[in-house]
Parts: sequence; structure tokens; C-alpha cells
Amino acid sequence: MTKLIIQIPCYNEEATLGVTLDALPREIPGVDRIEWLIINDGSVDKTVEVAKACKVDHIVSFDHNQGLAKAFMAGIDASLKAGADIIVNTDADNQYCADDIPKLIQPILDGTAEMVVGERPIADIEHFSPTKKALQRLGSWVVRIASNTNIPDAPSGFRAYSRNVAMQLNVFNEYTYTLETIIQAGQKGMAITSVPIRTNGYLRPSRLVKSIPAYIQRSIFTILRIFMTYRPLRFFSLMGSIPFTLGVLLCIRWLILFDPNRARTPSLILAAIFILIGFQLWMFGLVADVMSANRKILEDVQLRLRRAAYKNSERQRLKREKESVANNVVDV
Repeated sequence: MTKLIIQIPCYNEEATLGVTLDALPREIPGVDRIEWLIINDGSVDKTVEVAKACKVDHIVSFDHNQGLAKAFMAGIDASLKAGADIIVNTDADNQYCADDIPKLIQPILDGTAEMVVGERPIADIEHFSPTKKALQRLGSWVVRIASNTNIPDAPSGFRAYSRNVAMQLNVFNEYTYTLETIIQAGQKGMAITSVPIRTNGYLRPSRLVKSIPAYIQRSIFTILRIFMTYRPLRFFSLMGSIPFTLGVLLCIRWLILFDPNRARTPSLILAAIFILIGFQLWMFGLVADVMSANRKILEDVQLRLRRAAYKNSERQRLKREKESVANNVVDV
């Protein structure tokens, strides 16, 4: 039996959550059971009440706001414990067209992919400014390089995960999960693809993009951190090559302009400093690369522990369901 859980991270979404839930499917060809799950990220409005009124199957709540990345991971954990074979993540602002969920999960049902990202028509979204569109393209380009994948819309939050992929996800970035999860999938050799999707009308401003300067700053730091974490040797090699090359050029300049009567000592000192900085950055890259190997070992251990834990949770859930059915039969 194939079970799909659609999860929605929520933070003060009472105005839009009802619209989003009303559009979600309860039946999809190839899926035996569909359940809805919301992650209440410390909402202070009536988000939970709206979810209950719409008969949401699972509700995960934080006492206070934890951020999108932690809410996403809490939803993944809860979905796996609930026995999900496929997990679809969407936004509470009804940005993504729920009618495209069958298209989104089809590659997973067919066995051709384990992770599917919905590709929005970025150029046609009217409320996206030219700057934001450019940043979306830049971020996707960087992710493609870092992950060795070909995902055209990396920041898209409309995506589907198989159970196997979901158990291997780790998100260290506190800002968002979108870029990091794609890079992880690419690094681990998972089958990942994208499908074109539609978007709905504009209901509210983005919670992540409060201002373009802040978005640019966060995007830059996120991209740099991603490179440092998942491509440390390449990152530090590139960073070290810049001062090292400058140092070598200064040395060549010194040789070309060599004059026995003028030592030009400051140029040699500056060249030596640049070369040393470049060499140190290369050493940082080697050390970080060794540490990344240890991280992969720890992730393998973590995966084994998660599989055992979720398998135990699934057994307990099935046992409770059987007991509930038995009690209903006795009552009748």
C-alpha cells in the first residue's frame, strides 16, 4: 500500500491555510492513502483551528517560531513516523497549484526518481521583481554546480520525496532547506528530477523575502556555506588560487622590473603574504575535505539508526490500528 503525506509548514497562516487545504487532493491514481500534515511553527493566530476544521490528519506544533528549515525537518520526521512512502511539501500561501501533485509524484511512482522538484514559470510570475528573478536563476545555477544536478528552479518549495531520500535528509541551514536538500541528493547520487508546475494567484508577501537587500545577503551567505560544507576542497582551492595567483604575478613583476639599485622589498613582502594566504587556504580545503569524509560516515550511521527507529514506529502504529479495529468490532 502506497501512502502519501502532504506536509505544509505554517506560521500565522489562518488567512490562507484554508484555501490551500481545500485544494489538496484526497485521492490520486497509484496512491492508496493520502494524509495531510501541518507544522505549526509557533503560530499565534488561529492556524491550528483552521487546520482542525479542515480535518488535517496530523499536526506538529512548536512552542515558538523555529524557522522554515526546522519546521520542514520536523514535518519530514513526523511523516516518516506516520508511515509515509512519499512526502510532498508545499506552502501554506497556496502559491503552488495542488492539481499538479499527481504530476509531481509520478516519477517516484514510476521508479525513475526519488526526489522531484516543481519548476515554476519564474519569468511569468508577475509579483517577482526582476532582481528576485535574477537571484532565483543565480541560486539555481550555483546549486547545479555544487550538486551536479540539472534542477532549473532550486528555490522551489513544491517538491516530493521518496521514503528513502527523506530518511537521509539533513538541513543545517536555519534559513531555508531548498538549496541544501538538492545538493545532498546530488552528492549522494540519488535520482533527482524536476517537472513543470503551475502557480496560483498572489495571496500574501513572501515570509522569506522581507527586502531585496536582506534576501541578497542571506542568499550569498547560504550559497557560500553550501559550498564550504559540501564542496570544501573545491571552495578553498578556488579561494586560495586568488591570492596565490596575485602573489605569483607580483613575483613575476618583480623579476621583470628587477633593478640591482632598487630592491623593491615591499613588493616581495606582499607577494610572499599573498602566496602564504593562498597556501593556507589550500590546506584548509584538505582538512575540510577529510572532515567531510567523516561526515559521510556519520550520515551512514545516522541512516541506519533512523531506519531502525522508523521501522519500530511503523510497527507500533500498525499495532494500534489493529487494536482500534478490533475494539470497534467488539463494540458493534
